Amino acid sequence: MKLVLENGAHEVFNHKEGNYINKIKEAAGDHGVDVIIEMASNFNLNNDLQLLSLGGRVVIVGCRGPIEINPRDTMAKESSIIGVSLFSQTKEEKQECAAALYAGMESGWLNPVIGPEYPLEKATEAHENIINSSGALGKMVLIM
Repeated sequence: MKLVLENGAHEVFNHKEGNYINKIKEAAGDHGVDVIIEMASNFNLNNDLQLLSLGGRVVIVGCRGPIEINPRDTMAKESSIIGVSLFSQTKEEKQECAAALYAGMESGWLNPVIGPEYPLEKATEAHENIINSSGALGKMVLIM
């Protein structure tokens, strides 16, 4: 969580803490959360919908299974659930994203965090380490 704060987040919450939902509600106040980028929607989507502001959005970038929601939770706040997949981008969209990332790195407002580095021959070990870890700090790099 410290790493996230050091990289510009105003607030961070640990979903492994039993009361993290209440902490988010307290931080967001009566307004609610405008945008949630959700990496585990099959676990969190129902809670996300309760946290949204009027017109708020949940952007799903990760899901490992189905979930059942009550559509009234989206109707009450006129909220949206948006699925995002980089696999469906056109070549032009990928180039536009890459240009924005490079521009951010060159100007200094985007600072990628590099995690552990492994030689390509140890890709199996790298995979096992990331699967069995409690969480990654930075992007894993395979060196060729």
